[in-house]
Amino acid sequence: MTIVEDAQAGQITEPMKVVAEFEGLEPEFIRRGIAAGRIVIPTSPYRDVKYCGIGEGLTTKVNASIGASSDIVDLDMEVEKAKAAEAAGADTLMELGTGGDFLGIRKAVCDATSLSVGSVPLYQAFITAAKRDGSIIHMTEDDLWHATEEQAKLGTNFMAIHTGINNIVLDRLKAHGRYGGICSRGGAFMTTWMLHNEKENPLYADFDYLCEILKEHEVVLSTGNGMRAGAIHDATDRAQIQELIINSECAQKAHDKYGLQVIVEGPGHVPLDEVEMNVKLMKSMSGHKPFYMLGPLVTDVSPGRDHIVTAIGAATSASHGCDFLCYVTPAEHLALPNKEDVIEGVKTSKIAAHVGDMVKLGKRDQDLAMGRARRDLDWNKMFDLALDPELARKIRTERASADEDACTMCGDFCAVKIVNQNYNLAK
Repeated sequence: MTIVEDAQAGQITEPMKVVAEFEGLEPEFIRRGIAAGRIVIPTSPYRDVKYCGIGEGLTTKVNASIGASSDIVDLDMEVEKAKAAEAAGADTLMELGTGGDFLGIRKAVCDATSLSVGSVPLYQAFITAAKRDGSIIHMTEDDLWHATEEQAKLGTNFMAIHTGINNIVLDRLKAHGRYGGICSRGGAFMTTWMLHNEKENPLYADFDYLCEILKEHEVVLSTGNGMRAGAIHDATDRAQIQELIINSECAQKAHDKYGLQVIVEGPGHVPLDEVEMNVKLMKSMSGHKPFYMLGPLVTDVSPGRDHIVTAIGAATSASHGCDFLCYVTPAEHLALPNKEDVIEGVKTSKIAAHVGDMVKLGKRDQDLAMGRARRDLDWNKMFDLALDPELARKIRTERASADEDACTMCGDFCAVKIVNQNYNLAK
């Protein structure tokens, strides 16, 4: 039985108990959420993983993406990035490599982390075909199924699979046009293959067979967002919405018929005033499945600081009900991220998740405690409460004040200290 079937049968399993304890909730709440498809807990029969609950009523989770490219293949660096992402606080990891030994690198990454690891098997299928036959257009349906099963057996326990790109979606795309084209690598691969071969997407046409593979290996289906916008002026266009309709139908079938856990992925580049609408639309159309937001980037003109652009959009989307954030690093749109980029991306997105949870879940106790610690000039308490204690302590240590209570911003004229010496404003 799958974890969904266990939940629907009224059974509370160990992963449900672990997640409930972490979230400070009753196990029954987790069981009901999984049974209804509103919560997922990626697990694996092939390796031990740190259980992570994703979905409604739970804290917002952050995914870090790594992976070699055709230009840079460095196994040691990818393993180092995986470890750095986990140490920085990532909740899950996606290994999205398109260069080197697909299975060897992914196995090394899976072995190096306790986090749930995701992938996009479509990459392997298309790139294998390109190396074997000279072009991605020669990919076969069997290439897709083989890649999916191979990766699942490594312990890859959630997969972004582009089920929603079908001929109707491509008709919408061609009729509407785009300013920024297709930014999704999987979307570009599948669209090119479909148009050249004049065939339907096998992941949609043979969706039942796909579900059988995922069920056998206990893989969470994350319905890929191949039509996400790569420019804010393409946000919420007809192709994106048509893909969402198809993905929502696939998500419902996968959960209801096969007992699969399902995540629905969302856009991309979205102007700030459309973020709330996109989250609510995704939630409503998918039956409140866990929603995985890729970003969102709320402006297109800040390369080098796109992790900050994403944090703005991610905090907004989390506050309106997004469950799962895909980080963006400073290298986005410019280069393959290095270890430092990964750490910065994770830590920035963790801030966004916290800000969102302050609104979505009313989680403000940590901020309340920080306010009191600052009032009391309790520096050690402030460091303990900080989302990044090491950074906070480092800055204060390197720019120490002569007055150990104050900081060098105000020095002798510390506003808090002046008031504390004359009044008692404790609350």
